[in-house]
Amino acid sequence: MNKLIDIDSLARRSRELKAAGKVLVATNGCFDLLHAGHVRYLQKARALGDALVVGLNGDDSVGTLKGPGRPVNNAHDRADVISALACVDFVTIFPETQATRFLEAASPTIYVKGGDYTADALDPDERKILEKVGAKIQIIPFEQGYSTSSLIARLRDCSK
Repeated sequence: MNKLIDIDSLARRSRELKAAGKVLVATNGCFDLLHAGHVRYLQKARALGDALVVGLNGDDSVGTLKGPGRPVNNAHDRADVISALACVDFVTIFPETQATRFLEAASPTIYVKGGDYTADALDPDERKILEKVGAKIQIIPFEQGYSTSSLIARLRDCSK
C-alpha cells in the first residue's frame, strides 16, 4: 500500500475511517532530518488512535519556515522516510506554510503537536479548523536533546 496520498484522497480516507468508527490522529511538520525524537513522537501520536496521518510541509514552505538552506531533503524523500515507519499510516505533502487545508481534509479526531507548542500557541486559523471539525488537541512532551536545527549545526561543525 502506498502511504503517500494527496489531499483529496486524505479527505476520502478520513471519511471512511470515521464511518468505520475509527480514531484518526493527525500531526504535521517539516521532518527534514528524521531523528529519534521524531520517531518517538510519531509512535506516541499513533498510540492515541487507530490511524496516523502525517502532513508534511512542502519544500517552499520549509524554506519559509526554517530559513536558507532548508530543507536538507526534498519533500518526496522526506515522505519516503516517514512512510517507512510502521506507526505512520498515511503521509500528505502540503505546499502551504499553514496546515489549514491539510487539517480540513484530514478532519482528525485528535490533532497532535510536540511539547515545543502549547494548545494556545497554535496558529489561529489552524485552531479554527480544528474546532470546526471537533478535533481534540493533544500535546506530546518534547524530547529534550533532539532538534533538526541543532543536528544540522553539529554536522556543519564536523565538516570544518
